[in-house]
Amino acid sequence: MKSILTRLTVAAALAFAGSAASAQTILKVHHFLPSGSSSHQKIIAPWCAKVEKESGGELKCQIYPAMQLGGTPPQLLDQVRDGVADIVWSVPTYSAGRYTKTEVFELPFMAVNAKQGSQALWEYTQKHALDEFKGIKPLFMHTTEGYVMHSNMPITKLEDLKGKKIRTATRISARMMAAMGGTPVQMPLPQVADALSKGVVDGVLVPWEAIPATKLHEIVKYHLDAPLGSPRFANTIFIFGMNQAKYDGLSPKLKKVIDDNSGLAASAWAGEEGFDKIVEPYSKLARDRGNTIAVISKDELARWEKATAGVDDIWLKDVAAKGGDGKKLIEEAKALLKKYAPK
Repeated sequence: MKSILTRLTVAAALAFAGSAASAQTILKVHHFLPSGSSSHQKIIAPWCAKVEKESGGELKCQIYPAMQLGGTPPQLLDQVRDGVADIVWSVPTYSAGRYTKTEVFELPFMAVNAKQGSQALWEYTQKHALDEFKGIKPLFMHTTEGYVMHSNMPITKLEDLKGKKIRTATRISARMMAAMGGTPVQMPLPQVADALSKGVVDGVLVPWEAIPATKLHEIVKYHLDAPLGSPRFANTIFIFGMNQAKYDGLSPKLKKVIDDNSGLAASAWAGEEGFDKIVEPYSKLARDRGNTIAVISKDELARWEKATAGVDDIWLKDVAAKGGDGKKLIEEAKALLKKYAPK
């Protein structure tokens, strides 16, 4: 009798364990940076840990950094839309021309910091650009703290850019660089360090956030930043988005966990934690090596703004070609940036 009870107890325990395992939902999270990158460690992994804890372990992320599920960074949003991944962290505008309305936040001299840009981007997208993300549920969106110029030679004025090959991330930043007399070279962030070392490019436009992952501070000696309180030169937009069908298939309880970690507050958190808070410690890495960190003068900044005014005009034409009112959209974006401006 005791043997029978023991077998029944073991069988019940195994059945319970099997039921618990089957109840757990694994979320495949895919992105393009290495696991040691700041964004992986400060945004993606902490978000996953929080969701797992708040769901009592019923939601669990399996994170695939550095494109481990295959493909290229521009394909990430198609991967989450098609269900290859459940969640992706990506730059929509790596796919040039597909996210034109959302692209407004990459125009020159828009956001002062990432928290401001991220909140404005989230609210703007919810109102005006969700149609660009069909099949994807945006969980949060954010910008960087803004681009800084990192170079092998001093660059402090427009004339210094003439003929210089500068790495840019998106078509907007490429247009900006060309308007200022530089030669834009678009390439993924992981290729930047090698390109600088070999002289393929003379400088790069990236936020301070990119410093540790690329070791830029060990390769270049000069950095150019915007004055405190002024918008930086340009920006990049990001989305942390989920396959809509995957979300729709969750229980109400698990949807609530996802919802509680999504939206405006999550966007502000991603911008501040992942970008704004690292400006001081990451720029210190450059200072500690004796690098020169210059701040562009306000008069020179005005010259850069004037030189790049045509970049906005090209974007307005791109929006009009798709039937949109670009003037209205850019006014809305700037109004939201004002709404969320740093106090």
